[in-house]
Formats: sequence, C-alpha cells, structure tokens
Amino acid sequence: MPNEVFQNVWDALESDPVERERLKLLSRLMMMARKHIKEQGWTQVQAAEHLGVTQPRISDLMRGKINVFSVDSVLAMLSKAGLQLEVKLRDAA
Repeated sequence: MPNEVFQNVWDALESDPVERERLKLLSRLMMMARKHIKEQGWTQVQAAEHLGVTQPRISDLMRGKINVFSVDSVLAMLSKAGLQLEVKLRDAA
C-alpha cells in the first residue's frame, strides 16, 4: 500500500468532506478561544466566569478535546469574550 500525502490532518482522519470542513472550522475556533484566554492571562476559573461555562469545560477546551464541543458552543464562548467572527469563503482546491 503506497503512502498517501494529505494537505492536513483532517483530510487524513475524515473521508466525508462536510464533516471534514466542520472539524476544520471547530478546530480553528477552539484555537482562537484558547489564544484569547492565554492573551488575557486568565486562569481556567476566570475564563469560565468570563465565557459563561464551567472550569472543566475550559479544561477540555485547553486540552483540545474537540469531540466534546460543537461549533455553536465555541462561537457562544467567543461571543461572550466580545469577539466577532468574520467569514471568508473561497473555491475549494
């Protein structure tokens, strides 16, 4: 079996293109949320208070547990942090 080369990890892990794009989006949103928390210098408890979730939820976010989050839930946290999402679409390669 020849080695396959993938553009990114999601191409290797998910064959369904719709699910693959959802995972890519969710991953990016989670990275933005983690970055914001770190930039603010918040502890997990402080982040939970600011973002309207529990500390264990922030722990899951910081550890990258993508399987326990939805796009909507991460967008809600980003919104509570005062951040806005801008969307840019392009043709798929």
